[in-house]
Amino acid sequence: MRLWLPLGILLTWALLAIGSHVLPLTPNTIDLTHILIGPDQNSWLGFDELGRSIADRLITGASTSFFVALSVVALGILIGGILGIASGYFSGWVDQIFVRIVDIMLAFPGLLLAIALAGALGPGIENVILALVIVGWVGYARLARGQVLALKHADHVVAAQAMGASPWRIMGKHLLPLITAPLIIEASFGIASAIIAEAGLSFLGLGVQPPEASWGSMIRDGTRYMLVAPHLVLIPGLTLMAVVLAANLLGDWLRDWLDVKEQKLMR
Repeated sequence: MRLWLPLGILLTWALLAIGSHVLPLTPNTIDLTHILIGPDQNSWLGFDELGRSIADRLITGASTSFFVALSVVALGILIGGILGIASGYFSGWVDQIFVRIVDIMLAFPGLLLAIALAGALGPGIENVILALVIVGWVGYARLARGQVLALKHADHVVAAQAMGASPWRIMGKHLLPLITAPLIIEASFGIASAIIAEAGLSFLGLGVQPPEASWGSMIRDGTRYMLVAPHLVLIPGLTLMAVVLAANLLGDWLRDWLDVKEQKLMR
């Protein structure tokens, strides 16, 4: 139960996000006869202030959050992993410069820095991804650097160095496989953070622009009608909470499972 529930939620989210491009959805179709109608037998989730289907917009918003989260995590691992592994392996002045850059990045609150970057770059999904990657690569880089510092003096790494293996071969073949598990755990939590960040930026008007749907913009638009149509806020809000909670629970499970597996190997 602990695994299948969050896994089922995330799988449903991913399938709806991918399938939104082939499903017969009309998220931007305005129908003034359905304004602020709540869930009923004709529409399970109701309609918004312009008579647009909440279900269709919710699925389209799932596609937005999925694309942003996947892009941010993938680029963050790629950039942060490469820089962190190289910094930890070469050490010296390279590591000193890297550590100072990381310290400067960490001196700013992550979400506030993302808001500032998104505001400077302008609204749009591409700029949201760029802003979140600039903020998010630091965590993966610190993790990769710490793992490499702990592993670069291991016997198999020293043996590879003695046999004349190049630094890039050692980093790619002997170090990267050993730090993949921690990076995967970090990525699972990074997905949750990226979803919240994208929703927050869209809520502030810095994410995807109307009429495109995003869970954050749906919540923002629905706050004006909380007393007469609370479903405009509750439905996307609960959906956002469920997906983020599922990603965090899956990350917790992965961390516990990998810790147990590592303990068994050590025995």
